[in-house]
Amino acid sequence: MAAINKDELKKECEAVKEALKKEFAIGQIIGKSEAVRELHKKIEQISPCNINVLISGESGTGKELVARAIHYLSLRAGKPFIPVNCCAIPEHLFENELFGHVKGAFTGACDNHNGLVKEAEGGTLFLDEIGTISPNVQAKLLRLLQDKEYKPLGCPKPKNADIRIIAATNKDLYTLVREGTFREDLYYRLNILAIYLPPLRERRDDIPQLISHFINKYSREYNKPEIELSQALINEFAAYKWPGNIRELENKIQQMIVLPSNPVLFSKKALSQSDKPMKEPEKECLKAAKKRIVRSFEKSYLHQILKEHGGNVAMAAKKAGKSRTSLWNLLKKHNLSPKEFM
Repeated sequence: MAAINKDELKKECEAVKEALKKEFAIGQIIGKSEAVRELHKKIEQISPCNINVLISGESGTGKELVARAIHYLSLRAGKPFIPVNCCAIPEHLFENELFGHVKGAFTGACDNHNGLVKEAEGGTLFLDEIGTISPNVQAKLLRLLQDKEYKPLGCPKPKNADIRIIAATNKDLYTLVREGTFREDLYYRLNILAIYLPPLRERRDDIPQLISHFINKYSREYNKPEIELSQALINEFAAYKWPGNIRELENKIQQMIVLPSNPVLFSKKALSQSDKPMKEPEKECLKAAKKRIVRSFEKSYLHQILKEHGGNVAMAAKKAGKSRTSLWNLLKKHNLSPKEFM
């Protein structure tokens, strides 16, 4: 039996690791159109460079998916990827959420709290919907980009930040610059490397593959048999404009898997009625009942901890044992604002 060459084995392991990393990152961006092939190529070129990236495209085109792909193909892959939904954080709390605070910085600041910048240390901070932030927050963010440092609230000395920033927007930032609502210097700091994601209506050739991907994914996730779409319905899907882009298509496939016998979903009116609420089935299945009960509990619990902490998201997140990003996502899910509890 030939002796095992440790160096060769190590190289093979590294090659497998790189292949899996690439599949996990780029493999999640589905499609074979020219636009998607170019996107894959650009992601591979951009990822190793420790430079800020600006991703633009309509809502539902997969901006966070691309940001994650860039992160997991970069040298920062082993460090955190921290997504921030900028439009979900109120302006008066944004600085605290981003930079954190020290004990005694304000009434109720009983402990030091790390901001999202600190949580992303060594990794990537993904700022989604960057076009919604206020001029005051823009100025603070500019310093972070220019000097690679920030000041937590109440801290006399700035702290260094070792992060890569990827920003995303569904707005035309250059138009906002000309209108005077977005800082020009910040725009150029963010827009060093740019990626534009075309809407689904401009990459219709990818729709059949996306349909197949989502059917496979959600059939497994919901433990349901795979549905089969007629060629006529696939053609209707390909002809539809998809204003909600990939997210809308994904939602439609989920509906079809969960309620395969609902005639509305398979009629010609199915797509135009995508955004209309559907009637609940007469008999609620166990999974649906569980989901409804969990949702009710979540909302009740959020009310309780936010009321207890006077709307302070950082303290409420600590109490719940969650990151602030996760708590903000829950608040958005249940249409709650910390202001209601202050």
